[in-house]
Amino acid sequence: MELLWYVAYGSNLHAARLGWYLSGGRPPGGLRTYPGCRDCRPPRRTLPALIPGGIYFAGESRAWTGGMAFYDPTLPGVAAARGYLLTRAQFADLAAQEMYRPPGDDLPALDVAVADGRATLGPGRYETLLRVGTRDGLPMLTFTAPWRAADVAWTPPAPVYLRMIAAGLREAHGWTPAETVDYLADRPGVAGHWTRPRLVDLIRPPEECGSVEGTPSPDDRAIHDHH
Repeated sequence: MELLWYVAYGSNLHAARLGWYLSGGRPPGGLRTYPGCRDCRPPRRTLPALIPGGIYFAGESRAWTGGMAFYDPTLPGVAAARGYLLTRAQFADLAAQEMYRPPGDDLPALDVAVADGRATLGPGRYETLLRVGTRDGLPMLTFTAPWRAADVAWTPPAPVYLRMIAAGLREAHGWTPAETVDYLADRPGVAGHWTRPRLVDLIRPPEECGSVEGTPSPDDRAIHDHH
């Protein structure tokens, strides 16, 4: 298995955001510097995806503050996502960075996730790999927490993080601002904390997404991750 689909449902819906994981560096407004992948080439293809289940926000992001997006396949409805066609090594290095591990391991657990639908590498956030489908004969994989949405307290996401997700939803699915607000407003962690008018104000000005749309320059790339 040389190629697979990485299925993003959080800030990596935004292609430029994913670029920092691939090439390394610190995105504008972020608190974390990423080491990048061994293979920093862009994805071979991208596609919009809808996967059974839903997303919720919990914990505290060390990169953005506020709640982080997690995927729970047992939630009702569907989660809006985006598929990126990556090499196995790219996915392994991306997953390692999400798990706050150094990239470079080929992640043998990938084979378990493909065969069994699930593989847990540890108890932490983003340390559980899930197979969520197949496209063009290739497995579609994502990572999330081992717990369910009902098992943890929900945390509202930070504005910059939520804005990136909104930009990614528009980019991947071509949604209008109203469709984007409708989707986000009911997510656990957003509901009850972010009103619809606040969401509209957050995502309305396209130029405000410019702070996360730049691609990393060579000077921004880093060898080591500074947590």
